[in-house]
Amino acid sequence: MSDISTKAASRPGSSKEKSMKPFSLSGVGGFLAKQGILIAFAVFMIGFTIANQRFLDPDNIMGVVRSSAILGVMALGVTFVVISGNLDLSVGSMMSFATIVVLDLHDKLGPLLAIPSMYAMVLCLGAFIGFLVGYLKLNSLIVTLGMLSAIHGLTLTYSGGKNMDIADKEGTWFSVFGQSTVLGIPVQILLFALVASVLGIVLAKTPFGRKVYAVGGNGTAATFSGIRRARVVFTCYLMSAFCVGTAGLIQASRSLGSQNTVGQGLELEVLAAVILGGASLMGGSGTIFKTVIGVLILGFIQNGLLLVGLQFYVQYVVTWIIIILAVWLDIAAKRGKLWSPIA
Repeated sequence: MSDISTKAASRPGSSKEKSMKPFSLSGVGGFLAKQGILIAFAVFMIGFTIANQRFLDPDNIMGVVRSSAILGVMALGVTFVVISGNLDLSVGSMMSFATIVVLDLHDKLGPLLAIPSMYAMVLCLGAFIGFLVGYLKLNSLIVTLGMLSAIHGLTLTYSGGKNMDIADKEGTWFSVFGQSTVLGIPVQILLFALVASVLGIVLAKTPFGRKVYAVGGNGTAATFSGIRRARVVFTCYLMSAFCVGTAGLIQASRSLGSQNTVGQGLELEVLAAVILGGASLMGGSGTIFKTVIGVLILGFIQNGLLLVGLQFYVQYVVTWIIIILAVWLDIAAKRGKLWSPIA
């Protein structure tokens, strides 16, 4: 009997051994790794509501969603890039370029020609990045970091270092994209919802979406399966550029004028929103719906900080903390533990 009990106690599935195991995906550690950011968001929401009753006011909620639309549209395109296993740090500078170009061409060509011309230029930039990363297989971090500076310089060269403004702000219909409403809903929110719906269907329901997941999950295996990895990556950067162009259109229409650095720093906020939505920096996972949630989380946290009386520049510190927390939880979810096994 003693031998039998000894063997039972030494079996891999014995209760004694289970009690000695560290947190895993089936325990508290795994739950925090998967849902920790939502728990933190809930705590933020409760705290902000207690600190300021205006936080949950319908007008404030609508204002947050409206102000998050530009960032959100950019994040939708970057979601495809991240799922494919790459990064895009050039979106902030590219958004500045799109905004300046469409404002400048508005007075020179008129809005009907300015808008497609702007999209053509931005898509050329996206195609160039996609060619370098997809076909030449250069590191996406290095390429897009370099393009961040290059596009910023291109914007300053194009604008002559000056800000852009539409001459006749009262007599143009161009403001419809950023200032008008439909049934009480701002058009920019409707554009955000439309782009999210279309790209959500593309990612979840089409063969191309499955190829994006395959390339990001295991690029080598995807190539041996007959998937043209370079073409998929190239297309993802084109989609990202299109979304950036749309964000630039909304920004230009919203203010009918802009500084040539309007998108500076947005690349980090976009990346934070995408990661908050559950997309893995390692590629192969993420959804459009969760990216939308990530954008709203970031927007409500930033709004709450302002309502409790903190200065706007505190948002940069909070954004950094959120990025670190999200990356940690992403890695923890992959390995099944909150802490490193060698720690």
